[in-house]
Amino acid sequence: MSTDTETALAASDAAAPEVEAARKLDLTVKIDQLSSCQRKIKVTVPEQDIQRYFDLALGEMIPKAAVPGFRVGKAPRKLVEARFRKDVAEQVKGQILMDSISQATDDNKLSAISEPDLDVNAIDIPEKGPLTFEFKLEVRPEFDMPQWQGLKVERPVREFTTQDIEQQLKTILRRHGRLIPYDGAAAIGDYVTVNITFKNGETELSKLAEQQLCVRRVLSFRDGKIENFAEAIVGVKAGETREATAVISESAPNEALRNTRVTAVFEVLDVKKLEMPEMDAAFLREVGDFANEGELRDFVKEELVKQLAYHQRQKAREQITAALTAGANWDLPPDLLRRQSVRELQRRVLELQRSGFADDVIQAHENELRQNVMAVTARSLKEHFILERLAEDEKITDEAADYDEEIRLIAQQTGESPRRVRAQIDKRDQMDILRNQIIERKTIDLVLGRAEFKDIPFVSERFETEAIDETATGEEEVSIPAAVAVDDTSGPAPGMSAPTIKTDRDEH
Repeated sequence: MSTDTETALAASDAAAPEVEAARKLDLTVKIDQLSSCQRKIKVTVPEQDIQRYFDLALGEMIPKAAVPGFRVGKAPRKLVEARFRKDVAEQVKGQILMDSISQATDDNKLSAISEPDLDVNAIDIPEKGPLTFEFKLEVRPEFDMPQWQGLKVERPVREFTTQDIEQQLKTILRRHGRLIPYDGAAAIGDYVTVNITFKNGETELSKLAEQQLCVRRVLSFRDGKIENFAEAIVGVKAGETREATAVISESAPNEALRNTRVTAVFEVLDVKKLEMPEMDAAFLREVGDFANEGELRDFVKEELVKQLAYHQRQKAREQITAALTAGANWDLPPDLLRRQSVRELQRRVLELQRSGFADDVIQAHENELRQNVMAVTARSLKEHFILERLAEDEKITDEAADYDEEIRLIAQQTGESPRRVRAQIDKRDQMDILRNQIIERKTIDLVLGRAEFKDIPFVSERFETEAIDETATGEEEVSIPAAVAVDDTSGPAPGMSAPTIKTDRDEH
């Protein structure tokens, strides 16, 4: 491209604001409904509108166009048009496509949920006549808004006792315990270091080396679980081998093994007992810089109340969305579900972090979600569409203070600064997930404000699942990063981060 052409093209960039401000296009739009969420849209842009876009782009160039034989800006308009029309064609095409797609979706009240499926390179602006192009678009389904006022909601309630606080303190002590080598047989709550081999018959699927596991009732991994893990491991000693049956989930990335049973072989390398730390001044400083045990107990109670609030919200959300989605029998495209599954898992992780759950609990929840990801995502998408529509009807919006509060709560649980948490969320492009979470929470609050409550006793969940961030089948799905990276050097709030297990080797 010549220097003259480059200069002219650079000058033509200023045409964009003019084009954006131009009057509406005289479009012809034909829409075919492929499914509840899919539309095929055919758009025709008349020749006069195409010429108007060229006139705007070229008109902006004329005062700055450098044409041999003429002073800058003094070349005749027809000469400038003839010389630079092809150079601005791509700019004009992009602007016409952007404006016409936006106008077509706005005029026909289509709420897009993804980018248009359009091959821009396959479209050329004709020398004469109209421009016709087609694209596919995923949209929010059309539905009648269900009745949402006056719903009856059960609300779990509990007054936390000294015994509840004591139990939670034991959990905190375990997280800051020290692992001591043990020559005897493993029991519930002990730790084993194992090599795990997953086999389908005689075929080896995957091998995991030196996994340190707490002996709990269930062992969960990304694509399945072992329901009788403790039963298989209790009584084992270092040097011995045990087997258990793993059930592969229906959403496993390895389609051939979905809903099948495979064998997990555990080669036990060592067994360790957990030595609980003393709740002395040094321990109180380590877990949260508490002045005394009373301050720690007060903090623990606050965390129990916060987690109860999470359970109350989840219970309320389940009941509300079940009522709102009762008639939502839409077919959701599998491609849409697969794409949205990553976002749904990220949203759940953010919510769990915000509510103060420990990393090992979050990993267990994440594995459970992965194993049922398509069904969970389908349900969540239907909930999202209805809550989004309700938020629009009631003019519920997000504000800067909402983001500040969400980030503050996550930072409080992870031991990070709010600035770093925000940077991590921005880096992972999760701010829109946070926005959806804020809008949905406000919408649920609106529904709860008009609901009728019935209080029921809250029974604390027993955490009986050990979770590892690995697959049994050796197939990896799309990676889902943790919502916020936790700096291992920072002092965790009590009970809020993954166990900091020390061994004798750490002393040397």
